[in-house]
Amino acid sequence: MFKRSLFLVTLFALLMSACAPQPLPTPTEAPTPAPTETPLMKIRLPMGYIPNVQYAPLYVAAAKGYFAEAGFEVEFDYSYETDGIALVGAGQLPFSLASGEQILLARAQGLPVVYVMGWYQQYPISVMAKTTSEITSPQDFRNRKIGLPGLFGANYIGLLAMLYANDVREDEVSLESIGFNQVEALATDQVEIVVGYAANEPVVLRSKGYSLTEWRTSEYVQLASNGIVSNEKTIAENPEMVQAFVEAMLKGIRDTLRDPDAAYEICFDYVENLREADQSVQKQVLGTSIEMWRAERLGYSEPQAWENMQDVLIKMGMYSEPLDLSQAFTNQFIP
Repeated sequence: MFKRSLFLVTLFALLMSACAPQPLPTPTEAPTPAPTETPLMKIRLPMGYIPNVQYAPLYVAAAKGYFAEAGFEVEFDYSYETDGIALVGAGQLPFSLASGEQILLARAQGLPVVYVMGWYQQYPISVMAKTTSEITSPQDFRNRKIGLPGLFGANYIGLLAMLYANDVREDEVSLESIGFNQVEALATDQVEIVVGYAANEPVVLRSKGYSLTEWRTSEYVQLASNGIVSNEKTIAENPEMVQAFVEAMLKGIRDTLRDPDAAYEICFDYVENLREADQSVQKQVLGTSIEMWRAERLGYSEPQAWENMQDVLIKMGMYSEPLDLSQAFTNQFIP
């Protein structure tokens, strides 16, 4: 009897416990997923020249992570600027570096390229002669032999702009296509005058002991110079991307202006054989370039410079009907 009563009590206790509310299981927190980084957009940036300290702001923007912060992984492509313009115009690349005349020439051919940031505030072309030549002004260019890489590009445009500004006609001078051989051509008196980039040939010639008279195109006429070009489709569909790229580039320029020595050190990682080069000459190249980058408003494109450029190109017969310049450049991405 006692065992039966004990069994009933035990059974009753089990039934009661089954009816009692059961404690909820302790929830286990799901592991927090690791933050996923947005992959960088890989872009190729045509530069138009060989690796050089003149590209210091771009190297700074890459080395300091400004391009990465803006969402880009940039591959520097040292192909011709005309190739870059063609690819950007066709929508195959979002950006390229190019000079102002290339923008207008491309648009005259129907390519929808747009200049979105001015890098050089001065047109970077110089004309030079030995001081022993007694050539003292552009008026003295008449009946002289002038050497330049060819009848194309910024050298050609810069020379003719200077001639027009001084009322000298192209047919009053003798133009010689000498390739990129200006230093040797002037040093050995193959020609009396050469045309080159202000940060290159004049610096090198003086480093070799030659005394020069130099005339810069920017002293006679303001022209739209080197900068960043995009295209109408990219600007319309992804203005934030354009803004980000421009801002990264501007950071590189600002840092280079503030600390040229630090920018020069960064160049060693990008310019092959820079350590074997004449450091004094290379620092002068950078210093001369910096002169042409300075501006109260970095990146701003001066409308009058575009008007002047168009006038020169029409006088040269590069195209006949004036273009709508408001479509060729914009300052909307400039702080």
